[in-house]
Amino acid sequence: MRTGVILSGIAVTAALGFFFVRGEKPYNSILSEPKAPIIKTAYATDATNQPVDFEKAASASVPSVVHIRTSVKFKEVSGNRLPGGRDSFGDLFGGDLFKRFFGEGDGRTFSVPDQRASGSGVIISSDGYIVTNNHVVDGATDITVTLNNRKNYKAKVIGTDANTDIALIKIDAEGLPVITIGNSDEVRLGQWVLAIGYPLNLDVTVTQGIVSAKSRNIGINTRAMAPVESFIQTDAAVNPGSSGGALVNTNGELIAINSAIASPTGSFAGYAYAVPSNLMRKVVGDIMKYGSVQRGYLGISMAPEGLDDARKKELGIKDDVNGVFVADVDPEGAAGQAGIRKGDVIVKINDVMVNSDAQLAELIARQRPGDRVKVTYVRNGSEKTADVVLKKTLGSFASMGSAAVESLGADFSTLSKEDAKQMGIEGGVRVSNMRDGVLSNQTEMRPGFVITRVSGIPVHTVQEFKAALSKQKTNFILEGVYPEDKEVYYYGINGLRK
Repeated sequence: MRTGVILSGIAVTAALGFFFVRGEKPYNSILSEPKAPIIKTAYATDATNQPVDFEKAASASVPSVVHIRTSVKFKEVSGNRLPGGRDSFGDLFGGDLFKRFFGEGDGRTFSVPDQRASGSGVIISSDGYIVTNNHVVDGATDITVTLNNRKNYKAKVIGTDANTDIALIKIDAEGLPVITIGNSDEVRLGQWVLAIGYPLNLDVTVTQGIVSAKSRNIGINTRAMAPVESFIQTDAAVNPGSSGGALVNTNGELIAINSAIASPTGSFAGYAYAVPSNLMRKVVGDIMKYGSVQRGYLGISMAPEGLDDARKKELGIKDDVNGVFVADVDPEGAAGQAGIRKGDVIVKINDVMVNSDAQLAELIARQRPGDRVKVTYVRNGSEKTADVVLKKTLGSFASMGSAAVESLGADFSTLSKEDAKQMGIEGGVRVSNMRDGVLSNQTEMRPGFVITRVSGIPVHTVQEFKAALSKQKTNFILEGVYPEDKEVYYYGINGLRK
């Protein structure tokens, strides 16, 4: 089903599933609810009550999907560094590793060509608001949006959320076709879906498939501080350039934003992943209302799925039930203050059964600080409930990142506000007392170095540093500065013990 609003007149086109209505404000499918009857798309069905074609669903939703082209413009730079102190090869090899082989650079000036990329987006308001992926527009200095009618517009970024890989952009236009947003909680395995986008710089492309999994965590959003991966998985073909496009049901309703593919080749190989529409609606609604995402936190650390008995015993988990195991609790966090303890097994959130870490993370990510949620958990074989008031901080845990920090072989302290101001940075973690360990064995880092980012994640305190380390795989990059040097340095870490 497809709903749009045009302010200039009234028209109904049943064949396409459009409903146009005159109103005082631009229609927005995130912040508004349709006030007029919804025109459902009709289908011819076979004996199994499955649609025999997807023509009406495609016709209803394709006009709301746009092509996004981005560029990052670089000026002339010196040596082997990019503007802002970035090393031209640092993102690939780690700045320190690069310097070992090629030196510091000879100071010569050279030009770096513009970096261009392509993606997709979905119109969610008649006055030009468009949802896409954060990774589509991240770092872009120029954004061009091409509508389905071939008209081009310059766009600006309104807000982004790296944790969910969602971004909101806007073009200066009116009377645009708005997609109807469906309820992703009602999505079922085996349900027919269409993926719509602009893959491989082609014109708008529609592919069909089924929902093959829900609440899927594939571990790709490692650059975010508190990532939420609870993807809808589909076998509808999605390729590079489809990111930010629409995954719709057979009514033409948006149920997810296409975000990633799992592939050994870089092209579609049978699995695509999309951010559920209910999570997207909350994130975009926050950006439009408050300017940023208002995220509520339980204040727990979740144990990995598929634990063996020995690991469960180590974590204090006594109940073998289907749910999410609590590996650690911040005593000052929301769950800790509500009485939830390490070793408990969370089985429901607001009476909704939870079977995976990803599902629990999504349900909590759809709440705001101060929201009250009912948490049902099992302890020593007994089911209990707690009313938890979510907090605005992630929480800190004794176990978080401790092993990783120890293996680095140095002492770490939070940079004071005075020192940070003097260095011209927002904050960081100072390295001192270096000894035998990963840093001394793998890098040329010197004592006094101030770490400001871990693989792109900003860190201002030791606790944030530990939290960022806990999200890394074995290979990552430490970024930072020395007090006496304004240059940004990159140190590649390979094979961290965690």
